Amino acid sequence: MNNKAGSLNINETFSADIFNSNLLFERFNKTRSFTEFLCKPLVTEDYIIQSMPDVSPTKWHLAHTSWFFETFILKPGLKNYKPLNPIYAYLFNSYYVLAGERFTRAKRGLLSRPTVAEVYEYRKYIDENISNFIEKANEDELKKYATIIEIGINHEQQHQELMLTDIKHVFSINPLYPVYSSKEIPPIENVPQTNWIEFTEGIYDIGYNGNGFSYDNETPQHKEFINSFKLSSRLVTNREYLAFMEAKGYETPELWLSDGWATVENEKWNSPMYWTKMDGEWWNYKLSGFHKVDLNEPVCHVSLYEADAFARWAGARLPTEGEWESAASEINQYSIKTNVWRCLGMDKKFILTVSGL
Repeated sequence: MNNKAGSLNINETFSADIFNSNLLFERFNKTRSFTEFLCKPLVTEDYIIQSMPDVSPTKWHLAHTSWFFETFILKPGLKNYKPLNPIYAYLFNSYYVLAGERFTRAKRGLLSRPTVAEVYEYRKYIDENISNFIEKANEDELKKYATIIEIGINHEQQHQELMLTDIKHVFSINPLYPVYSSKEIPPIENVPQTNWIEFTEGIYDIGYNGNGFSYDNETPQHKEFINSFKLSSRLVTNREYLAFMEAKGYETPELWLSDGWATVENEKWNSPMYWTKMDGEWWNYKLSGFHKVDLNEPVCHVSLYEADAFARWAGARLPTEGEWESAASEINQYSIKTNVWRCLGMDKKFILTVSGL
């Protein structure tokens, strides 16, 4: 598709399933419903807070994901479509330069209007129009816009992750430390021994080459020569990272990249984000509230600088992008994804069961 105003530059190699209107309709509805399910623990005041420039209010996420479908599907594809409010195109664009002017990102939390209720009305309006479009689209229209709807679905799933990380930051700066979900997560009882998995040097395929969804920056697949390397068989734990902290890792400039050490000094870093020391013990704020740091959990919320310094202290280094991609194709991804939910303080199985996904 041509990269012009109101259009997207996309990779058009998609699974034939997305051209099945029934399956596309089902995926669209499930994704949109799950976004709203994630908001169920919130009260109205929670939706509008912007705790720092990199955090967007939940209300904005709800509207922006709707704006995407309106801008790239309904406006160009649905005859006689009328926006619910033309100003929304300005308020809820993010960084899509070719789609028009944008409201300042750092000031999104200053907008009391539209209200949360009005944003939900906007979502309903977009859902009804997209459903109507999918239902009535002819073969040519479906072929033209199904790929963009699929991108919109994946785009909204990205914002579901962002909503949770943003809500966590919003709650974390509140001295009341609100609890998003009180679901108890059992501690990790055993951590397997670290083994170093060897990968031989050679030419590896990097990038995507299939019929499923992918973004254009994942293609084209290309060859890359990678020297032999070793990768740890498991993630670094809180226990191991705490040992780095107790060895004065945050006070040893030789371990840090220059920009990293400057950040440590300027930001007064001495632990991972969301860690707090109380009565001589380290506590970790999660979406499920404050908990004593589980020493067996994977360490989370560390920056590239911190990860790099830890690796250097441990006598290792971080893998390159090519090394990680070549290794990841042989690693069980499910355990890593589950650990991400643990870091948020959530129970993935509970969420997916309740939401019907």
